[in-house]
Amino acid sequence: MNVFLAAPVAALATVLLIFGIARLRGRYDTIDSVWGAGFAVIAVVSALVGTGSALAWTVAALTAVWGVRLSAHLHRRNSGKPEDRRYQDMASRYGDRAWPLMFLRVYLVQGVVLWFVSLPVQAAQAVDVRGLGPLGWAGILVWVGGFVFETVGDAQLSRFRADPANSGEVLDTGLWRYTRHPNYFGDACVWWGLYLLACETGLGAVTVLSPLLMTWLLARGTGKPLLERGLRERRPGYAAYVERTSGFLPSRRVGESLGRCGLRRRGGAGLG
Repeated sequence: MNVFLAAPVAALATVLLIFGIARLRGRYDTIDSVWGAGFAVIAVVSALVGTGSALAWTVAALTAVWGVRLSAHLHRRNSGKPEDRRYQDMASRYGDRAWPLMFLRVYLVQGVVLWFVSLPVQAAQAVDVRGLGPLGWAGILVWVGGFVFETVGDAQLSRFRADPANSGEVLDTGLWRYTRHPNYFGDACVWWGLYLLACETGLGAVTVLSPLLMTWLLARGTGKPLLERGLRERRPGYAAYVERTSGFLPSRRVGESLGRCGLRRRGGAGLG
């Protein structure tokens, strides 16, 4: 079986397994906690049937590290909390048809996204390449930068949320001073780094829609917009934070320009 056949099979098997676990747990939001691990599964399976080159295993290792860390972080964050209201609302609307519709409209769609976004990884594993060239090393640097940005941002938010004094406040220090979503920005960089690595094969260059889709999902699709809609309702200071802080790309310009106009924060911190 070649890489481009193994990857969709792995994606489908992964979402079927996750859906089964979700049904046993009685929580359809299980997919969120294992989202990153799904990419790791596809990357490892593709590497096993791919060329076995250094590039193939480098891409597999980077994807697995990112995916496992993300899943571990989300599992810790969600553990002990009620099911995400979005999933509760969907299941409630579907009534007796909840389980088949949740599989088709949520889990199967997620499986397609897993497969499509990971196309650069598959391309890197399908073509035999000797060593790494400039694009490959640039990709590693971009991946490392994104991984660090995402990991540090998540850690800062976790510490902030752990302090009861910050309840209801908005985190606007550390990386959160420069962008409202350092974790999403870092996530996008990780996938652009993997894309640059895939470009070493030539074939990888045609998979540019994959990192574009991931970036769009994070910045315009199901990531930032849905999250911020709820935060505006739950955090009184969030609207002011939006006015002075970049929405995605890290930047100090918004905060600095508003600061000169006397519109800086009067107190509080946190996006929790």
